Amino acid sequence: MNAIQTAEHARALIDAYGEKAEAHAAQKASELRNSGEHQHAEAWLQVRKAIMQMRGSHVS
Repeated sequence: MNAIQTAEHARALIDAYGEKAEAHAAQKASELRNSGEHQHAEAWLQVRKAIMQMRGSHVS
C-alpha cells in the first residue's frame, strides 16, 4: 500500500469510526498478525500511524 492509499484508508476509518478509528486499525493489525498475514498486518499498522498523525495535526 502506498502513502496515498494509506492516507485514504486512514481518513475513511476516521470518518467511519471517529475516536475509535485508531483502535480499529490496531485490532485489525493484531488479527492479521495472529493469522500469519504479516504483510497485511504491517499495512494496517501504517494506517494506524497515519490516523495518529492526522489527529495530531488537529491538536492545538
